[in-house]
Formats: sequence, C-alpha cells, structure tokens
Amino acid sequence: MTGTTTAAPPTRLMVWGALVIVYIVWGSTYLAIRITVEDMPPLLTGGVRFVVAGLIVAAVMAVRYGPSVLRIPPLELRGVAIVGALLVAGGNGGVMLGEQTVPSGIAALLVAMVPLWVVLLRGASGDRPRGLTWAGVLLGFLGLVVLVAPGGAGGGDAAGIALVVGAATCWSIGSFASQRMAMPSNPFVATAWEMAIGGLVQIVVGLLLGERAAAIGSYSTESLLAFGYLIVFGSLVAFTAYVWLLQHARLSFVATYAYVNPIVAVVLGALILSEPVTVPILVGGAIVVVGVALVVSAERPSSAPSETPDPQPE
Repeated sequence: MTGTTTAAPPTRLMVWGALVIVYIVWGSTYLAIRITVEDMPPLLTGGVRFVVAGLIVAAVMAVRYGPSVLRIPPLELRGVAIVGALLVAGGNGGVMLGEQTVPSGIAALLVAMVPLWVVLLRGASGDRPRGLTWAGVLLGFLGLVVLVAPGGAGGGDAAGIALVVGAATCWSIGSFASQRMAMPSNPFVATAWEMAIGGLVQIVVGLLLGERAAAIGSYSTESLLAFGYLIVFGSLVAFTAYVWLLQHARLSFVATYAYVNPIVAVVLGALILSEPVTVPILVGGAIVVVGVALVVSAERPSSAPSETPDPQPE
C-alpha cells in the first residue's frame, strides 16, 4: 500500500500521547492565532503556515522513505484535496478570520461544537445515534445559544462568531469525510498533502479577498513569534498528531479534544490577553463542554474499557 511504513498496530500509549499533544497544543493555538491576526493578514498567514508545514513533512518523508512515498493515486489525491480544503482552508481559515474580532477563548468554545456537528452529519448519512447522543447534541446547542446571545460572547461581533461557527462546521465535515473517502494509508503522507493543498486554497482565497502581505519588519515581534509557534507546534506537531489519530482511533475518542481545548484556551486568553470571562461565557461554555462530554460518553463502545479506549479504527 502507498507509503506504508509499519504493519504494527498503534499502542494505547501512542494513541494517548498523540491525544495529549492535541489537547494542549491546539488549546494554545487559539491564543497564538489571536496574537498573529492583530497585524498580519489572516488567510495569507494561515495559508503560508500550512504550506510550509506540509512541505516540511513531505521533505522528511521523501528523505526517509524516498520520493515515491509521496506518489498517490488520483482517488486518494481527490480525498486529501477535499479533506485538506475543508480542514485547513475552511476550518483554520474561518477561525483566523473570526479571531480578528472574537476572543480566543470564545473561538475555542465555538469550535468545541465539532463533535455535535459530526453527530448531525452521521444522522443525515443514515446512521442512528443513541438517544443519549442526541440529548448531548441538544444540550451543546443550548450552550451555543447562551454564548452567541447578545452580551454573551465577551465582545465578539456577530460576523466573527458566524465565521468561527462556519469554520467548526467545515472542520466537522472534513473529519467526517476523512474516514469515508480513499486516503493514503500513511497518515504522514496524508498530512503533507492535506496541509499543502489546504494552505494553497487558503492563500488563493485570501488573495481574491484582497489580502496582501507586507514587509516582515512591519509586523510586531509578538505576531511573528506567534506565527512561528503556529507553524511548528500548531501544524507540524498537533495537526500531524490529529491526522494520525483519525486513522488509528475512534472518532468519538479523538473528539474528546473538543472539550479540553476550550478550557486551555479560555485560561490562556484570560491570563495573557486579559480576555473577559463573563457569567454567560462560563455558563454557556460549561453547557457546551457537558454536551460534548455526554456525546463522547454515549458514543464510546461498551466493549472498550473505559479507562483505556480502543486504539483501533472505528
């Protein structure tokens, strides 16, 4: 199979290690994005971030296994192009645009809705989630209503909130599609293609919308450092871990990052950027997190030990 590097199944330690990376690193990227977009063009910045990261991953794979590892058939190329456009251009691009006006903690809470959107997609595709799963979805969307109600979003405007919600929807569709389309068997090859293609799409959209890059010296040191953090940790480390998890763990288990990331993001935003933490944010955020946790718990197979989730694909 294309790009296969090992036949050994992943261990639980590997799965948990990758998930902890996604928990912590992605939770901190909301803060980094908020700092980056203060004076850098959001779509161009996000696109360059993923193109650079994708090329680095591709180069490492080519050096280690030979250039042929990056060759994939047309059907798999279509899969990585669609998933990459949804995850990177739609998901990341929408968050980059939205965080120009939406606090990082709020953005993370809105993106926490991803597992709930996935349940709706499953229902639309003919699947029949459990009643407890639907209860979690309804509870999560109740929390969303509290967050987006006037005065509940900590200063974020309606357009910014809509962009972040749209980004979460794109990310949900991309995650859902990644397990139902032909994809490279090697997750790192898939990562390289998805990041490169998705980043290029994001750059093109940014240029069409009139974004233009300025001289590096015109950007603040904080923005440049945050941008570097997004490339190295947000893309190379965490995005690679996420794509690997999608191919080696149950989606309902991987989705648990959605109720850890917002906690990390809200705490960092309050501590570093002094973002407001209002009562509606606390109440709405708590409802969203409980709803997501309920969905994940309801979707966990009864045959899998609760303390050690099954690392095999769903």
